[in-house]
Amino acid sequence: MKILVTGGAGFIGSHVVDAYLAAGHAVVVVDSLTSGRREVLNPRALFVELDIRDPALREVFERERPEVVNHHAAQAAVPASVADPVHDADVNIMGTLHLLELCREFGVRRFVFASTGGAIYGEPERLPADETHPTRPLSPYGISKMTGEHYVRCYGTAMTWAILRYANVYGPRQDPHGEAGVVAIFAHAMLAGHRPTIFGDGTQSRDFVYVQDVARANVLAAESDASGLANIASGEETSINDLYRRLAELTGFREPPVYGARRPGDVYRIALDPRRAEEWLGWTAEIGLSEGLRRTVDAFRR
Repeated sequence: MKILVTGGAGFIGSHVVDAYLAAGHAVVVVDSLTSGRREVLNPRALFVELDIRDPALREVFERERPEVVNHHAAQAAVPASVADPVHDADVNIMGTLHLLELCREFGVRRFVFASTGGAIYGEPERLPADETHPTRPLSPYGISKMTGEHYVRCYGTAMTWAILRYANVYGPRQDPHGEAGVVAIFAHAMLAGHRPTIFGDGTQSRDFVYVQDVARANVLAAESDASGLANIASGEETSINDLYRRLAELTGFREPPVYGARRPGDVYRIALDPRRAEEWLGWTAEIGLSEGLRRTVDAFRR
């Protein structure tokens, strides 16, 4: 089938594009290259450089007639959303709504939405948080993704949908200069001989899931006919201090971290329950943290 992937030149999106192509699907990538990079684009995908808010996106739908739309284009940095919530809402809410309207107009069969489990639940009442946990985001980014989910459900009379709430995704191609990827930031700094900064005391925790596992979840979500919502996660809680230690061992880095003030909008502890993804999609994370970090560090070395 033909799948249109927004944000397909980004970190996660480019891996999703690779997985769709490997599964035998035709792929059209729409990316503004605001944070995406041409060099990670799969040459087998048709590429259109365009912002999802641009009215010219209608011409892409009219010409390509995708059966499935996979929506990864986003303003994805929590600190950036705190600094400029209006821009965050414009990209993540209005951009998603523009895309959904085009899907309805051109008869798209299925919509796959990349959401966030790391930011949408807020400070969890229980760990790991499952999909029934209250959504009380602490940042504009979490709010905009939660709003996007509501719009996706609202359009469910026109198409089937899949909402994937990601844990902290990491792996090759992640931008070490961005705000959203602690693994990439730490690994890049350590390999360059610089001391990374931990914002807070390092006891805060995250649920890390390897990007190729995430890409596989997107293939399963696109090929399913059932509407649904699921966490895409390892289900394991890892402290930032422990992550630092693991990466220091892999890179041979021997210096302690720099500790800075905790950032506004960041949750303190989070881990997600992935059991619904297994029940609905037959998906479980296959690459553990030790192996995933090794692969990521090797990729950064290259």
